Amino acid sequence: MNSYFRNEDNIAMKLHYDVLKDDFSRAGEASSKIKNMLRQLVIDANILRRIAIATYEAEINLVIHSLGGTIDVYIKPECVEIYIEDYGPGIENVELAMTKGYSTATTIAREMGFGAGMGLPNMEKVSDEFVIESILNVGTKIKMVVNY
Repeated sequence: MNSYFRNEDNIAMKLHYDVLKDDFSRAGEASSKIKNMLRQLVIDANILRRIAIATYEAEINLVIHSLGGTIDVYIKPECVEIYIEDYGPGIENVELAMTKGYSTATTIAREMGFGAGMGLPNMEKVSDEFVIESILNVGTKIKMVVNY
């Protein structure tokens, strides 16, 4: 996979978070930090809510489904760009994974209240732009943009 969609022009601030596989004790920590930082920047409440949903869903997907990954947030004058990248295993059928309610979460994740199959659909719903690329045994990259 390449950096097919990263745009580092006009970045006012960049945030970076590493997310570990199966780290349920810290799941949601990065998205909470992102939300708090954007709140300090006096981002509109509706925009803040959308970004919080997008980053939380992405973070939970990294914990549940990946071998670990990263969240990068580019705060720009006109938007917030969110880049998710994981280290595998990739998504076998992206179209199916985008279906509301479809989940490959483990029983353990479901027992903890995760894995309802709404992560990717919710991420797309709250984004003004949503791009996903996944290669089996390599990983998945997602770009989400929320405009002001």
